[in-house]
Amino acid sequence: MLKRKLSLLICSTALLGTGFTTQAVAFQDEDARRAILELRSQLKMAGLSRLELSNQIQALQKEVAQLRGALESLDYSARQTTAQQNYEDFGPNPQVGDPNEQRDYDHAINLFRQGEYEMAGQALNNFANTYPNSVLTPGARFYEGSSHYATRDFQGAISRLERMVSSYPQDPQAGDALLVVAGSQLELNNIEGSKQTLQRVINQYPNSPAADTAQERLKMY
Repeated sequence: MLKRKLSLLICSTALLGTGFTTQAVAFQDEDARRAILELRSQLKMAGLSRLELSNQIQALQKEVAQLRGALESLDYSARQTTAQQNYEDFGPNPQVGDPNEQRDYDHAINLFRQGEYEMAGQALNNFANTYPNSVLTPGARFYEGSSHYATRDFQGAISRLERMVSSYPQDPQAGDALLVVAGSQLELNNIEGSKQTLQRVINQYPNSPAADTAQERLKMY
């Protein structure tokens, strides 16, 4: 349709330079004007359609952003619940003789319990570096890694918890540390790595509650 109207414009211009009569020229000129008006109308409608489409796209993008935000909030709450559950499952930690050591550990753990995960991670790391031979250090390393998981630093959680398991393979929390590693790998879309880590829990800690949990999670893949 547009091609026909443009051809009319071209033809009318060409006709003006020929020997056609005034009546013929006027007739062609009127067709050309109509074509121009129709073309303008179509261009205007096309512009409005593009504007409407753009507005619809922006509205959809806004809805997607809102949904993504809601999912992020739910995901964050789930990670907080997991981290807190890890703490509650192990009950009170062993007491130590050095009051400063116990005070520093309690301070770091209280930050974790209050959901101040970034500060808790730093405080737990400081504790482990200050008291490397403490009976509380394995737990500090476990909750340090869990703090990184809760703040979506999944790679940081993996590296810290793998180091904790390597340093304290017989610690009661080692199997659970690997469960958090598997969860972090899943968050990073490393499905095979997550499955392999869950299998490690089953193989290395076969009679532990962590192994039972690992078996249940493997069924979900």
